[in-house]
Amino acid sequence: MSQFGFEAQMRMYGESTQGKSSWPWPVGLDGWRQAAQQMLGECAWGYLEGGAGLADTMKANREAFRHYRIRSRMMRDVADRDLSVSILGMEFPVPFLLAPVGVQAILHRDAELASAKAAADADIPFILSTVSSVPLEQVAQVMGTSVRWFQLYPGKDTDVIRSFLDRAQASGYSAVVVTVDTTMLGWREADLQHAYLPFLHGEGMANFLSDPAFCSRLTQSPRENPQAAIQEFLSIYVNPSFTWKQLAEIRDMTDLPILVKGITHPDDAARVEAMGLDGVVVSNHGGRQIDGGVAALDALVDVRNVVQPDYLVMMDSGIRCAADVTKAMALGANAVLLGRPYAYALAVGGREGVVELLHQWKAELDLQLALSGHRSLETLNGAHVVRV
Repeated sequence: MSQFGFEAQMRMYGESTQGKSSWPWPVGLDGWRQAAQQMLGECAWGYLEGGAGLADTMKANREAFRHYRIRSRMMRDVADRDLSVSILGMEFPVPFLLAPVGVQAILHRDAELASAKAAADADIPFILSTVSSVPLEQVAQVMGTSVRWFQLYPGKDTDVIRSFLDRAQASGYSAVVVTVDTTMLGWREADLQHAYLPFLHGEGMANFLSDPAFCSRLTQSPRENPQAAIQEFLSIYVNPSFTWKQLAEIRDMTDLPILVKGITHPDDAARVEAMGLDGVVVSNHGGRQIDGGVAALDALVDVRNVVQPDYLVMMDSGIRCAADVTKAMALGANAVLLGRPYAYALAVGGREGVVELLHQWKAELDLQLALSGHRSLETLNGAHVVRV
């Protein structure tokens, strides 16, 4: 049973007994965000923090969470709490996973090796991006037997897709997350203003440059002609012709469970379920793809209403604190994905920074659950939040 909150508080307050004036790590989203901005250059910060267009979708994500308020219940025995959830038949101690965040080398020199190891240390599933800075096999190696999923951008070359899926399964990744909202890059004003796309500098291409199917497309090795490799990557990375037909073909390429990420319309969610795929991730890519889009939390409510009660529905986009996790789960999410928050922590302190952030999130969620009158996440439902 969880006592994360009390234990973390005593650990942090205990700094004063050791003659220290304050806790050495940032506390809360604003602290991590400000510290990350100080660590990163202008281009890397713009790539991490920027949204599409006027960033109205990013704003809508946060506004949607503010529109819901937690309705607490009093005088219940909440001395012991259970934050665990079951996902794809496996038990995890908390209801959040680390979302696929690409090109992590622009955030910290240890890149995905640091965040993946932090996730493994915390027994939290890690989702590796297609465009990681480290090959998927190396990430698997540092994680040992810990749970990891592979996120797939379905590009134009089916041989490369098949190769990625085969490599992921051989390396112990236990599920595939197919992202369907990035068939083209959104209009990201910060990146355009800085004339910065990390792929043009060879960042985020590790899985491609280590892939035999991709390298077979090249007349010279990536080491001999890196610019040619970059141009070839750009030619197949996005795929605006991707359709339901190609999604069905991906289903036939692997035995691994498949979740579809980037769903905001209930009709699309219903179709994914009807195809027999294993779940959806309600997401608008953190507001990075389309401007003026529906908030992910609002989309979650619509999606949950059209799929079966036991169908796996996860969400990301706009989650910035433990209260957001509580609200999302009360509204029907089985679990959530953390994106920018852990990216901030990675920039601030590498693996140790992500470990500390996850400790804080566990602790805050534990207290949120108890103070709202619940011992288990399973008892949360729509009656425990009110829309204002």
